[in-house]
Amino acid sequence: MIEQNKTGRIFILEKLEKMINDLKWRNLAKDEKENPATLKRETAVKNMDKEASVSKQIIKRDARITKEFLKTRKACRVTFRLPGSAAPDAKSVCIVGEFNNWDIHANPMEKQENGDYIAVFDLESGREYQFRYLIDESRWENDWNADKYVKSPYGDSENSVIIALNEGKI
Repeated sequence: MIEQNKTGRIFILEKLEKMINDLKWRNLAKDEKENPATLKRETAVKNMDKEASVSKQIIKRDARITKEFLKTRKACRVTFRLPGSAAPDAKSVCIVGEFNNWDIHANPMEKQENGDYIAVFDLESGREYQFRYLIDESRWENDWNADKYVKSPYGDSENSVIIALNEGKI
């Protein structure tokens, strides 16, 4: 059947062109879904989702602080991450806070390949913890993505604060 538009021009060719383009897009989409890299990525995402829903709930804050609420214990696993740009030439970085009695040597942070420093703690849920980073035992740095900041009792500086909330209080 031949259709005509308002100007009376026959546009069967336009319809055929549209149908051909639709078929091309369907084939491209099918090829992409069957691509091994795509399948591997989709499987990894499904596995991560399954693991997170079964054992913990994760909150990420700009990839610097990660909180995992452990269901088996009343604890919050916190991964602290100081970006390498905050301490580009550092020989050592330690995390110091209420969770380690402000001991400047208790928790050296592990340097990653990308230059970031990380440390992991299981903190009691329902509490707030003050902390700071100590770079080369001489320079203090706050976390740029802390939950909040409070005035330090020493000098005119502030301490970073992480809030370890129970899962139900998110």
